[in-house]
Amino acid sequence: MSLKKSIILIIIILLIDQISKIYIKTHFMLHDSVEVFTWFKIYFIENDGMAWGTKISDFVSFISDRSAKVFLTLFRVVAIFGIGYWLYSATRKFSPKVLILAITLIFAGALGNIIDSVFYGVWFSGSEGQIASFLPETGGYDTLLHGKVVDMLYFPLYKGYLPDWIPFYGGEFFTFFEPVFNIADMAISTGFIMLIVFNKKAFPKKTSAD
Repeated sequence: MSLKKSIILIIIILLIDQISKIYIKTHFMLHDSVEVFTWFKIYFIENDGMAWGTKISDFVSFISDRSAKVFLTLFRVVAIFGIGYWLYSATRKFSPKVLILAITLIFAGALGNIIDSVFYGVWFSGSEGQIASFLPETGGYDTLLHGKVVDMLYFPLYKGYLPDWIPFYGGEFFTFFEPVFNIADMAISTGFIMLIVFNKKAFPKKTSAD
């Protein structure tokens, strides 16, 4: 897989990701939802921290939420340069296609969420109790680097009370699959899954002849 094809795929993923996010921001209020199927809903939430809604300040108490947000966003920006170099190096070395494809997906997904974190606070007005405006005259809901990541894909495949015989969680209400995510998250997760499942193909062992 060439670098040119990787760039085209990155652009396609970014366009789908950002168009879906901009549509949600400008047509839904925060926590609005639309049921597509019983097992699939469009549910608008915003993620202000790391994966699963956690924050750096949850682990390091002396860092404020806003400082932690800036640190996390800057870390993501630095990381994307590292992933970009990894992709460039992999294509130059004619690495296995599965490795290049996985890195491409991870890069595209990471960049998609970085755009939210860096720019959405400036680009959009707030979504709480109102539908956000794009490039509002009065300014965005926050400053640069303080944007929130837009999530909207929700797959509650199962909702119900667990059987009493299940240890620890028996009788409790359970939802599967509970996380809400976006296209960028899907790209990142798919890339990492590919690296795990096709590890031997992605990272073939070099023989002595090599």
